[in-house]
Amino acid sequence: MARLTRAQQQERTRAAVLVAAREEFAEHGYADAKIDRIAERAELTRGAVYSNFTGKRALYLAVLTETAERARAAAEPPMESPDSAGQALGAFARVWLERLPLAGDTPGSGHLQLSSLSGVLDTAPTRAALAELVRFEALLLALALESLPGAHARMVRRAALALTLLHGAAGLAENAPGVGDPFDLAGAAEHLADIALTDDAEPPHLPFVAPARSTEDQWAAPGGLRDEITGRPIDLGDDGVIVTLGVARLSATEEAVRAARPGDEVTIVVVTDDPAETGRLARLRLLDLIGCLRRVFAAGELPRTRVVFDDNGAVSAALGRDSVDDGAEFAVRVADKLIVARAEGRGAGHAAADHRAVDRGRRKRPKTT
Repeated sequence: MARLTRAQQQERTRAAVLVAAREEFAEHGYADAKIDRIAERAELTRGAVYSNFTGKRALYLAVLTETAERARAAAEPPMESPDSAGQALGAFARVWLERLPLAGDTPGSGHLQLSSLSGVLDTAPTRAALAELVRFEALLLALALESLPGAHARMVRRAALALTLLHGAAGLAENAPGVGDPFDLAGAAEHLADIALTDDAEPPHLPFVAPARSTEDQWAAPGGLRDEITGRPIDLGDDGVIVTLGVARLSATEEAVRAARPGDEVTIVVVTDDPAETGRLARLRLLDLIGCLRRVFAAGELPRTRVVFDDNGAVSAALGRDSVDDGAEFAVRVADKLIVARAEGRGAGHAAADHRAVDRGRRKRPKTT
């Protein structure tokens, strides 16, 4: 019998830990789960668990992320596309509410089903990251809604209200399973599409954002990348805008999307200096949302904005940045396989998207004396 390679053995160990951790969290909940019991369930040492996961929080997020990845992969498009933003919000709510625990579920299994983060995010960075991720989710939901007939020009505030309604229902069900009628909640979400709200105003800092700097930089776009929304391979060498955002700056996505020209490929590259926890949290929330979107919207109605996780730093390095953190914000505009503009700092995505490249075919006239 052939021996397993080191990588194969590590993958097998990691899978065993995840199975054991899911059982432990379902039985005892996050707060009372113990790493020692997880190791015992997996028939491994405590050190083997920590060699794959930095701690209980990282392990819990990994369990939830694995579930979200399977759900996204299994999500099938709807038989019929929604006819309106209201119908889409109602359908989205019904799909989302399928996770609500039933009265007979144990607290631990109910928390897992809800992908509950109660009591999990007890550090300032992870809580701040979650706030940005919720805003990012609202934008992606809104972009899908805006593609439908009769939708308002901007649906971000309405999408955020719908997500607030759903997360509120989840919080109540977490402590009182069976409370709240999913059909009533879905009906309420449907009506949010037409609630009277003023259009979202542009962020007040945009008029003060410095213009992007024109360049003509050669670069090699890394390969093997995948758009998390569609699941398809992508080429970062396509004409358009690449915005690299730390998890704590993801709400700046909207600035770039709104400023982009028709036909631009807008790619959001998500980075973090804490992949074990903040990175897993970001992946969990995005995969969870996309799994729901895919069951409501046809492929052509999904957000056109592309999302890439730069886990190994390959994209950042290709763009000239060797290190990144959760507050990172830098962007480039690509044309004809060249980087033709660069911007960095608050509003960088907007500046790069708004940049108007000079025609490189024109020659400068020689100076006359």
